[in-house]
Amino acid sequence: MNLNLKYKVAVTLFTAIFFTACSQAPVTKQKVIMDNKTSTETTEMATLGAGCFWCVEAVFQKLEGVTKVESGYSGGNIKNPAYREVCNGTTGHAEVCQITYDKTKISFKELLEVFWKVHDPTTLNQQGNDHGTQYRSVVFYHNDEQKELAEKYKAELNKSGAWDNPVVTEISAYTNFYVAEDYHQNYFNQNGSEPYCRFVIQPKVEKFEKVFKDKMKK
Repeated sequence: MNLNLKYKVAVTLFTAIFFTACSQAPVTKQKVIMDNKTSTETTEMATLGAGCFWCVEAVFQKLEGVTKVESGYSGGNIKNPAYREVCNGTTGHAEVCQITYDKTKISFKELLEVFWKVHDPTTLNQQGNDHGTQYRSVVFYHNDEQKELAEKYKAELNKSGAWDNPVVTEISAYTNFYVAEDYHQNYFNQNGSEPYCRFVIQPKVEKFEKVFKDKMKK
């Protein structure tokens, strides 16, 4: 194999790996359903989608007051979806993170602030190279207060002109959450050396750490 051909093969392989989105991960089946118990005296849940859930998870795990982050699927029309089914874009589910947080340490409004600053909420059904309704920007509210805050914040963003284009984030009532397969959980922390993590997730995490350094876990 001559040098030029070797170079072309190397570039092709790198490009294929680099632009592999989270939709290209291994396929396994899961059957775990989360119920609608959303709060205790001090904790509450938020369900947010902002593209690939690996990115969302990596950011919200670092927030002070967040006690648990699970990647999964919400907003669809079939029960117990497998990852490959969701990736086909035919189930109606969005990749989301179910975030449990301590209300005495962080508010839902603060979670929304982080949510809207770490992704592009103006691109319909797309974040970067991830395309499809499963990657839509979405807030699944658990109660009237979350709904009111999300709608108010979205309206203020559009009015302020913070983005060149309108914010298209969906705001819908929470109905269910299906925990994603085990290999999706804690993904960035366990696979940080993978190309998608280094070139897609890491910049998002670094942006978060720079903008929200006062809200990070010590």
